[in-house]
Amino acid sequence: MTTPARRSTGTTVIGLVLTALMLFPVYWMLNVSLTPQQDMRRTPPDLFPLHPTFAGYQAVLQDQLPYLLTSLLIGLGTVALTLLISAPAGYALAKLRPRGGGALSIVLLVAQMIPGIVMAMGFYGIFLDLGLMNTWWGLIVADSTIAVPFGVMIFIAFMSGIPDELTAAAKVDGAGTFRTFWSVILPVSRNALVTVSLFGFLWAWSDFVFANTLDSGGDWRPITLGIYRYIGNNNQEWNAIMATAVVASVPAALLLVLAQRYVAAGVTAGAVKD
Repeated sequence: MTTPARRSTGTTVIGLVLTALMLFPVYWMLNVSLTPQQDMRRTPPDLFPLHPTFAGYQAVLQDQLPYLLTSLLIGLGTVALTLLISAPAGYALAKLRPRGGGALSIVLLVAQMIPGIVMAMGFYGIFLDLGLMNTWWGLIVADSTIAVPFGVMIFIAFMSGIPDELTAAAKVDGAGTFRTFWSVILPVSRNALVTVSLFGFLWAWSDFVFANTLDSGGDWRPITLGIYRYIGNNNQEWNAIMATAVVASVPAALLLVLAQRYVAAGVTAGAVKD
């Protein structure tokens, strides 16, 4: 018979192998970013950067820094707009329970099922008429349409688990609806706030469909377009291309590591009912 210790060891080994397979593309991206250009086509390729070079990263700082700053601006703007809309909406649907709230929740689910390219084409016609093409605030609005439905559902699930006694006590103390939301509900919704903020930022940071559709050569291009055009202009300089991808991945990776505890609590909120 298989002992529990052997079963645990086998599960651990399988988990490590699967993790290594999933992370190998990330490692190879880092390896290529440090490989000199003359060693790029060596057969067989080096599994480790034996003669590392940082020329690719120097090219990133020279050519891609404006794109990184634009993506940071769009990401932070998307987070702010998403929280501004989804937090009050989630509170209203979870605690105020307006008529038609169930139908609105279904609409939010349907909105998340719409392909991004379909929404991008709709935005193209609207933005063209309003003169919002090639603008960073236009991309913030577009990216927020993906993050807001998700944010509202996360806030509904989390705020539904907040005891009604808290809001009742606030009303007894004379707090109105807005004061209750701002001073009572939001402070205890930290996990949901972090979760929605993180996913909103990651969606805006990694967006390519909206950026490519709503940008026709403007000055405010995000890093996804920077990498795309860099591949087209420098299709032989793979160390610089991979260095750009590594630098673009660092903010998202850091946010995931720092916020994973809050994200786990925020996503699972409402899964268990008392």
